Amino acid sequence: MTSLDLALLYLVAAVFGVVICRSLKLPPMLGYLAVGVLIGPNALAFAHDSASIQYLAEFGVVFLMFAIGLEFNLPKLKALRTAVFGLGMSQVVLTIAGALAGNVLLTLAFSMLGRAWDLNWGGALVLGAAMAMSSTAIVVKLMAERLELESPHGRLVMGVLLFQDLAVVPLLVLIPALNSSGGEMAEALAWAGLKAAVLLTLLLYGGQKLMRWWLTLVARRKSDELFMLNLLLVTLGLAWMTEHAGLSLALGAFVAGMLIAETEYKHQVETDIRPFHDVLLGLFFITIGMKLDWRPLVDSWWLVILLTALPILAKFALIAGLARLFRSPPGVALRTGLYLAQAGEFGFVLLTLGAQHQLIAPQWVSPVLASMVLSMLATPLLILYSNRIVMKLSSSDWLMQSVQLTTIAKKSIKAEAHVIICGYGRSGQNLARLLEGEHIPYMALDLDPDRVRQAAAAGQSVVFGDAAKVQSLMAAGLARASAVVVSYHDTPSALKILHLVQTHAPRVPVIVRTIDDSDLEKLKAAGATEVVPEAIEGSLMLASHALALVGVPMRRVIRITRDARDRRYGLLRGYFHGADDDTADEIEQARLASVTLPTASPHAGEALDDLALHALGVAVVSLRRASGKTVIVDDHTTLAGGDTLVISGVPAALALAEGKLLS
Repeated sequence: MTSLDLALLYLVAAVFGVVICRSLKLPPMLGYLAVGVLIGPNALAFAHDSASIQYLAEFGVVFLMFAIGLEFNLPKLKALRTAVFGLGMSQVVLTIAGALAGNVLLTLAFSMLGRAWDLNWGGALVLGAAMAMSSTAIVVKLMAERLELESPHGRLVMGVLLFQDLAVVPLLVLIPALNSSGGEMAEALAWAGLKAAVLLTLLLYGGQKLMRWWLTLVARRKSDELFMLNLLLVTLGLAWMTEHAGLSLALGAFVAGMLIAETEYKHQVETDIRPFHDVLLGLFFITIGMKLDWRPLVDSWWLVILLTALPILAKFALIAGLARLFRSPPGVALRTGLYLAQAGEFGFVLLTLGAQHQLIAPQWVSPVLASMVLSMLATPLLILYSNRIVMKLSSSDWLMQSVQLTTIAKKSIKAEAHVIICGYGRSGQNLARLLEGEHIPYMALDLDPDRVRQAAAAGQSVVFGDAAKVQSLMAAGLARASAVVVSYHDTPSALKILHLVQTHAPRVPVIVRTIDDSDLEKLKAAGATEVVPEAIEGSLMLASHALALVGVPMRRVIRITRDARDRRYGLLRGYFHGADDDTADEIEQARLASVTLPTASPHAGEALDDLALHALGVAVVSLRRASGKTVIVDDHTTLAGGDTLVISGVPAALALAEGKLLS
């Protein structure tokens, strides 16, 4: 089979694997593993795990470590230091220690039975290290979909995952030295540690300034191609440097990510590197699947089930127990253990490295790989049913949730005709300020405990709660609310909220914020009263400025923008009348008009409420003083000579109001 044949086979297999997994709503990683098993030498034998393919697959690990390095920045580390260096370090160290202790006990037990146990302490360390890893890709994706990244257990999970990813770096250096003699291993580790310390000191001491200077120089050329080439050069160049220093490719890639993480180009780099990272990592998982031999699994299915169940239960118990020791509530500790109980992608990396250095007997590789894949397949189910499991295991968690809901209910109990704001980020906070200015009550729900604490301390009506749960919405007074606003752009969560509102309070209107209009029809069909796409609003403003600057009359610019908004939003129909507006369809529609009071107006000093314009069917939209300052109006706003009022109503009512104001 030629190289082109092999490349096409891998691409076809990857496409089919990803399509099937996406259809079943499973992580693509599992699809890569499945097609690897299918086309591998132990199944259909379409391909063999050649040295060239294996070397290419290593680049997937390189880019994975680079992506981890991008996430490793000092502010994030400081914010999660207890979870990272407390819970995370304890979990990794104790898991490896437990594997070593278990290996000693099994060796003694087998010797008492007169049989040999064919796993030495080096192999036990590799298995323990692989078992200590959890799947960052699967867990983070599921938590993001469930809006749990900023929840108490979400922050603990992220901290542990971060330490696991960091722990891979020394483990990649340690494992190749394990099958040496004691003295040789100590010497090899000492040399590796010294070289790593010298290299990291040189890179990190002046590397950040050099990296920022170089990327700035490249970015000034304004060439995406040049920027991408330099990005690949930096990543692979540092990986080459660390490999030739006797360390590993992954360490250099990790350092490259760390250096770029402290520059202003971090987010651009994350976007540019993502295709390489995903494709090459997929190739790595295909090669892992090719190593899986299904025949021993059929003969030793009980061993695979045992190797799947025992590590899941052991990791769950260990992580939940450690979280309790670090003073987490029972429910948070149990959820953290459930979310991290599975195997991870770096577990495959460490297991493969151990097998390459003959630390693990070949007959162990397939059962362990199969058990890791099964544990990852079980992860979506464990997370989906985590609430039910926790409620059964911890009665106090029900009490904690009740306290949380009681806190929400206490704040909203006096609220009537209020607005429920789902999400208290920038958009949610801006909306809250506008509502406060209009004296309209609101209740905001958010899952970021730091943001909630700071906002609540400032006297704002915000509480910790998941708006995608019916209990939180009902406690926030959904039945009494005048509107619900989803202020963050997450379509799956918005659809959940719309379903809950339609089920429990169908009369309450819901306004949803989105990035663009790709999901507009889906959200409308789910019951959204109005959908506000940021891209549409931005494009309308961009278009109106561009049309005005190229000479289109302002009246026509306003008309074009108004028509576009009218087609998009059913609730915003007011516009200023022009000479070309007198059509049969438009003549009796509500519109806007501006009226400037004379300098010596008899209405100067009067309040808007005294004018009783609402009795004529006219509303005052805004008011601009003679000085040019625009003010927010209410019934008590006092008029002055020279003020310009923008009023809304049908033409007949506007004519009456204008006559009254100018009289």
